[in-house]
Amino acid sequence: MIFPLEQLVKFTNNVYEITVAASHRAYQMSMIKDPSIEQNDGKVVSLAAKQLFTEQVQYRIEKQ
Repeated sequence: MIFPLEQLVKFTNNVYEITVAASHRAYQMSMIKDPSIEQNDGKVVSLAAKQLFTEQVQYRIEKQ
């Protein structure tokens, strides 16, 4: 799993949460066969992380 390091260094929230969110987002993208995966050389996790760090996609923690 490769994360965009510049954004990770600047990230001030919980790193575990965004890691889990990136994993879930990567799974979603691979299941729908998102065409942007091929544009990113098949690196779906780093693409998902980039989407989260740049706030193209947002995540939330659900209370159980």
